Amino acid sequence: MPSHHQPFMETALAEARNALENGEFPVGCVMVHNGAVVARGQRQNSGAEAGRPANEIDHAEVLALRELLTHHPQVPPGEVTVYATLEPCLMCYATLLISGIRTIVYAYEDAMGGGTGIRLSELTPLYREMQVTVIPHVLRRQSLALFKQFFRASGNDYLGDTLLARYTLEQP
Repeated sequence: MPSHHQPFMETALAEARNALENGEFPVGCVMVHNGAVVARGQRQNSGAEAGRPANEIDHAEVLALRELLTHHPQVPPGEVTVYATLEPCLMCYATLLISGIRTIVYAYEDAMGGGTGIRLSELTPLYREMQVTVIPHVLRRQSLALFKQFFRASGNDYLGDTLLARYTLEQP
């Protein structure tokens, strides 16, 4: 694993820890351009706390992308590297690709909903010709620890009885 990815994944992990402290699913994301973090996001509205409606829109990658496009519209998306603590889901992966992002680094694989394994060559022309670099498992152990903490928390029912929860809790 190239060591230059570790500091940025540490920053994404800090976002994930903050999400976890706020009762959210511990996904953090940062976007890097020319060696600097230009956008960040963390999962919001996962419904991890009682009384709050859950939604599946406020994913860390989507929120970071909104920040990038709002505050750094001059940054070419093709020059941005995305660091996420969980493999992007299909929604986030497609959103990043359509937005021009071509390099994605993630920490922990999403055994239930990860989207990066999809064969772009078998999709419609919009995706078919895209050249994408996906780098998995950068600081996987640290990210896994956050997900284990989340799934072990009492009173947490977000994704609690899913393949991802079972897979995560079975990991050494």
